[in-house]
Parts: sequence; C-alpha cells; structure tokens
Amino acid sequence: MIEALKSEEIFDKVGGRFRTCALIQRRLVELMDGARPLIEREGRTDLEVAVEEIMQGKIEAATEAEILAEAAEASSRA
Repeated sequence: MIEALKSEEIFDKVGGRFRTCALIQRRLVELMDGARPLIEREGRTDLEVAVEEIMQGKIEAATEAEILAEAAEASSRA
C-alpha cells in the first residue's frame, strides 16, 4: 500500500477523502492517456506517481466552479 494514503496528511491537503480519490482518479486517467509525469517516475506505478504529485503540491483539486464548468462543457459536446 502507498504510505501516503495511510496518514491523514494527503486528505487534509486536498480537502477530504472524496476529493482526494477524485483527484487521483483524474490524474490516473491523464497518465494512462499519455500525460507526462510531473515528477521522476523512478520505477513507480501511475498510482504512486499521482499520489506523489499531490504530496509535492504539483497538482491540486479543482474548485467547485471548475468542476461545474467542465461538466457543462462535456454535456455540450455530447
């Protein structure tokens, strides 16, 4: 298990467990779609990279306004 997920630090940093999970999921999709990691991979999995990027402050959770704007944009494309 990833050590950072055992403590509350990452959840406090992002703003709760749900927001942390959503942020990790969004970043995992980006990494799997070919996005470049913001840290050195050093043999880490995509999940480990996503968690470490959060811990280092390289990525942050979207605000509610950003989430709503993204959802509106996605629905207009559909």
